[in-house]
Amino acid sequence: MDFSALKPWRGRVRSVLRIMAALLFMQHGTQKILSFPAEPGFPVGGMSFAAGLIELVGGLLLAIGLFSRPVAFIMSGMCAVGYFLVHAPKGFFPILNGGELIALYCFVFLYFVFAGPGAWSVDAMRRRGAGDD
Repeated sequence: MDFSALKPWRGRVRSVLRIMAALLFMQHGTQKILSFPAEPGFPVGGMSFAAGLIELVGGLLLAIGLFSRPVAFIMSGMCAVGYFLVHAPKGFFPILNGGELIALYCFVFLYFVFAGPGAWSVDAMRRRGAGDD
């Protein structure tokens, strides 16, 4: 089966994945930093607050596609650390230790470090603008 007709859409679909992953990830930061959406008894403080800042600010930057590669690298690293500190001690299998989502985020963000943000991003606009001089 020939999928060559889809080639022009790669950058756009990569942008959609980046935007949605960043917005979904950002919810974790809004919950920790802004208490929205509120969850009774949700612990915030120390490392959780630091993670919340990365989730909130990094999620916003990645959603708009600004400094995408370094932001994605930081977010991927934070997810890896979070997995091994919080989830791995609860058991080996991510489905049982509650870590499948953070592991998926880790690898999605790592993908953006290498693949870039896609066509619809501030980074792409800045690159196009740089060539106009």
